[in-house]
Amino acid sequence: MSTGTTDATRVADAARAVVREHDPREVPVRELLAACFDAGLAWVHFPVGLGGLGLSRGLQAVADGVLQEAGGPVPFALNPIGIGMAAPTLVEHAQTAELKREWLRPLASTEHIWCQLFSEPGAGSDLAGLATSAVRDGDEWVVTGQKVWTTLAHRARWALLLARTDPDLPKHKGLSYFVLDMHADGVETRPLRQMTGQAEFNEVHLDGARIPDAHRLGALGDGWRVAMTTLMNERSSIGASGSRRGAGTIGEAVALWAARPDRHTPVLRDRLAALWLRAEAQRLTSERARAAATSAGPGPEGSVGKLVGAELNKEVYEFCMDLLGPEAVLYSDYTMQDVTRVADMDAYRGPLQQRFLRSRANSIEGGTSEVLRNILGERVLGLPGDLRADAGRPWKEIPRG
Repeated sequence: MSTGTTDATRVADAARAVVREHDPREVPVRELLAACFDAGLAWVHFPVGLGGLGLSRGLQAVADGVLQEAGGPVPFALNPIGIGMAAPTLVEHAQTAELKREWLRPLASTEHIWCQLFSEPGAGSDLAGLATSAVRDGDEWVVTGQKVWTTLAHRARWALLLARTDPDLPKHKGLSYFVLDMHADGVETRPLRQMTGQAEFNEVHLDGARIPDAHRLGALGDGWRVAMTTLMNERSSIGASGSRRGAGTIGEAVALWAARPDRHTPVLRDRLAALWLRAEAQRLTSERARAAATSAGPGPEGSVGKLVGAELNKEVYEFCMDLLGPEAVLYSDYTMQDVTRVADMDAYRGPLQQRFLRSRANSIEGGTSEVLRNILGERVLGLPGDLRADAGRPWKEIPRG
């Protein structure tokens, strides 16, 4: 028996043991997910004691398969920023093992929701141009500024924060990375209502909020490198495809097609077949990447998956709207709901019309499709980069408007 097979058996056995002792259909979700953390199944490639088993990243699919087949939840859907982005950043860059465990266990159980304070009104695609400042005051940092498009900030207990600690350095080099208590004084969250009627995004105002230096991730001025850990994992987690054939967005389109034979045409049938093939190709590509994954960080396939998935999602929902015909314009309810308080995620996501509107954000959140194309072209394919007039200039000398 190969080592890989032995490790896969070990992971599967551990997952079955959790299911026997914490039946997903009977115990609270937090209890089940905390048990998964203690068993090393939250992130199997993390170190032992921090929610992992020190095994290959690709074996996470084994644990997830056993747990979800038994009726367990998809943790990423419950705490997306925490599970997909905060956890790998914390385990790599937090200053002490004690802090890592203190943050990771309630994160994994979804007791603590996390958010990501990166984008600003004047620094979206050009994230390194951000203006939020962090000024040292003894053993603390005083943070002032504004963040925007912050998913789940209104429910978050903790936040990943990128702030400028040295305006005299070039924009990529004067940044540091922190964990911010969202309940701290000086932190104000304001919802941003979307065209769907929901308000999952927020703007966050920071007015003298204080952060202990112990909550700094990585070295002073090394914030951009730490942020790359977050962003690469963000794109990988968003771009990951479901492991079942025909699941996800394309499954919704197929179900709609089956339910509406009165709307069938040869042209729409061809479109659906082409979309299904593209979705299956993306799923297989994601599965191949997961199977080949090691304990190392994600590679460029994360950006590929995110880019392809975002554009495909939009096209699938456009197909659904075309199939519905005049019914596509019907939109009866703009009542806001809180994603973390709705047991049925499909109910939160709303009807197809709402999902179509929400899909427009797919090519913006987690890195716009345009930025991802630049990243793949420059850093993967080695194509010439864009001209950057601000390269090497101190951030405080760069014109901002």
